[in-house]
Amino acid sequence: MSGAVSKLPLLEREPSNGARRRIENKECIYYDGYWIRYYDPSEETLAAKQQLIDQLTRRLFHHTELGINTPSDRLDTARAAYERETDARRKRVCGAMLAGALFNRATDIFTSIVELAAKGIETSPDNELMRECEECFVEALKLGKTVKHYSGHEGIDELWGEPLKAFSMSMADCYESRYAKIAQTMRDIDRIADALVEQIEGDERLRGAKPLVRAFAQAAKEETETMRTDPATFDVWPEFVACGERLLDFRPPAPVSGDEAMQRRIEDGLRLLREGKSLLTYLAGARVPMPKSTREFLDLCRRYRERRPLGL
Repeated sequence: MSGAVSKLPLLEREPSNGARRRIENKECIYYDGYWIRYYDPSEETLAAKQQLIDQLTRRLFHHTELGINTPSDRLDTARAAYERETDARRKRVCGAMLAGALFNRATDIFTSIVELAAKGIETSPDNELMRECEECFVEALKLGKTVKHYSGHEGIDELWGEPLKAFSMSMADCYESRYAKIAQTMRDIDRIADALVEQIEGDERLRGAKPLVRAFAQAAKEETETMRTDPATFDVWPEFVACGERLLDFRPPAPVSGDEAMQRRIEDGLRLLREGKSLLTYLAGARVPMPKSTREFLDLCRRYRERRPLGL
């Protein structure tokens, strides 16, 4: 078994979630049908929690639409713009910008709390600063439900919830939540790859892409489970990129000259491969499910199959 995650062998008794096992010199943890690369939780300190919140907030802005990473000191301006906007489309964007300002305000406050603690000034959980920090995270989460992925596909609510989880949960519980979301993400990666393979197997000229789809899906799962701070990323990321490039470079044999129906079919198939590759890339990056995009792609596969001419 290679790579980060594998489905459970059929003849093996299913372990319980949280079971640990060393597989091919890699410590793994089991969640919902997958063995996932395991990481020890960070120590339960304010400094470690702050570092995790900062990492999750940066990742949040990296995977969402442009223009919403509003600085903390512009929170009041962002709120005023959101409250006075009446156009539905513009108000959605104003809400996203306000959510960004709220996330940044929360992280700035928490950073100040950690700095005070480092100087021996303790802050109790019911302190005004802690309450304001939590309120900012909660409001940002509510506004973030309509923030779109940078592709424009959909909102990714689960990603918006991660900084709040890091603030409110223990480090161990936060990591446990991460494994559950990774397992769900990998399930969707497998569903998308299976749907793609099912379609191209029905077209003789596209069947050569099947191993490329499988290889990219496996690389996507490995990318999903691997933290950027892990030295393994220097193997995992290049493989992920290379597998994606091989899939995009795939070209089937050219049809007989003048066969326009076949040419259109090949173009549709290549477009399906490109869209599937893009969605797998988004999932591997966000590391949370994208249910709306996944449903839409599976529906696209169904419509592609229904358009298949007789005899192909």
